Amino acid sequence: MTLPAEEKTQRFSWNEYKQWPEEERWQLIDGQAFRMSAAPNIRHQRVTGNLYAVIREKLKGRSCISFIAPTDVVFDDYNIVQPDVLVVCDNNRITDANIQGAPDLVMEVLSPSSTFMDRKLKLELYERFGVPEYLLVDPMGDLVERYRLVEGRYGRADVFPWHGELPLVSLPGVQLNLCEIFERDLAELNVVREGPKGYS
Repeated sequence: MTLPAEEKTQRFSWNEYKQWPEEERWQLIDGQAFRMSAAPNIRHQRVTGNLYAVIREKLKGRSCISFIAPTDVVFDDYNIVQPDVLVVCDNNRITDANIQGAPDLVMEVLSPSSTFMDRKLKLELYERFGVPEYLLVDPMGDLVERYRLVEGRYGRADVFPWHGELPLVSLPGVQLNLCEIFERDLAELNVVREGPKGYS
């Protein structure tokens, strides 16, 4: 069994990837192996879990299905990733082992160790393989950046703060209440707007 090493320049494919130990999590981008870091912090995991739970609830009665990591998305033999949360509406792309081809929606929750991967490598990958909508969820800034595929390219991101709602282009009629995702209270806005109360 050939095991990957990040310092190697060898180009790996699906054939090697599927033989690696299940307890180790790797991703392939253009054949380069990237070992996923140890368990993300609690804030990352809570936001990821909230995203998945909310999306799953909103998809009831629809043909689209949501998935949470670790779920392999196989774009081709040299590009295999595990998004934090994803939605697939074409059931033909869902196999017992993985997702074959581009999901309709991909959501990556940023962490210090994944920022370059999510903002650069995966953004370019999802654009190249035609993911219609890509959400970068920032649990530290409490905001979401949305990239939409238009004529094969992602343009400038639309930015949604935690106190707004985010309509999903890939899922017409579905909106995300971001204060629910980020576990924030809209009452916080009134405190900021009114400022501290003085003494009478």
